[in-house]
Amino acid sequence: MGIHVTDNQDGSRFEIFENDDLAGFAEYNRHENEIAFIHTEIDPRFGGLGLGGHLARAALDTAREQDLTVLPYCPFIRGWIVKHPEYADLVPADQHERFGL
Repeated sequence: MGIHVTDNQDGSRFEIFENDDLAGFAEYNRHENEIAFIHTEIDPRFGGLGLGGHLARAALDTAREQDLTVLPYCPFIRGWIVKHPEYADLVPADQHERFGL
């Protein structure tokens, strides 16, 4: 089965699995056409495997597909966007300075 990401809307978080094991999540608050990422966590058992980046990319790709505005309050998501500026357009231009983009 490998690595896969799901949007657990009831739990307000994207979840990443390795096979059937929950490896981490990115919590969010969603309101209308806006998604605010507030916390990301990868279980230490899965550290160093690049799962955080995989999770961030999947969550942000989903936001793009759903035409959502992204507010990266979570330091991990914010840092990932800084390293991958092709995702900065998801954050409103007037919020770039606020989030250090």
